[in-house]
Amino acid sequence: MLNNKLDSNDLFTPEQVLENRGRVAIFIDGSNLFYAALQLGIEIDYTKLLCRLTAGSRLLRSFFYTGVDRTNEKQQGFLLWMRRNGYRVISKDLVQLPDGSKKANLDVEIAVDMMALVGAYDTAVLVSGDGDLAYAVDAVSYRGVRVEVVSLRSMTSDSLINVADRYIDLEAIKEDIQKTNRPNYAYRPLSGISLMDDHEDR
Repeated sequence: MLNNKLDSNDLFTPEQVLENRGRVAIFIDGSNLFYAALQLGIEIDYTKLLCRLTAGSRLLRSFFYTGVDRTNEKQQGFLLWMRRNGYRVISKDLVQLPDGSKKANLDVEIAVDMMALVGAYDTAVLVSGDGDLAYAVDAVSYRGVRVEVVSLRSMTSDSLINVADRYIDLEAIKEDIQKTNRPNYAYRPLSGISLMDDHEDR
């Protein structure tokens, strides 16, 4: 029998859990992460984010899903930087809604990619709080995939947390993933190829 004083949270250390992650695939809901960063009052450093989410495990691929405005040159520059620095960008044109706002829903794309790659990865890291993805998370879990959900708790559906194997609140890791305000700070591209002035586009 287990000692009654043993807290269930102490059964495994975070390091022991991470050791068993195997091959990792990352699926980032760009819009959800953007609004979470606004809530936290930080700007995301996407190099740091990739390193933090991979956490030393073997990365299969990191997908970044986002709506795009083809006329927005700054956004196009940002997405080009993302493609050259470890991310596979999946984009969809923004659609104008009746209230004047623009939106692109990429839940289907995220769900399809998570399912299509089952067998190629052991752990899925889903950066989203969207409850619509709970069914997809549940489905890949039944195929033997471990799923970690990373999002801001106030923007996360309980149904998504309930089907995840691990939940990480962005609030808890914001120090690790935010852009610092050091003068002349620039990203170091993961490929080792420096891009002229590309840091001005992010």
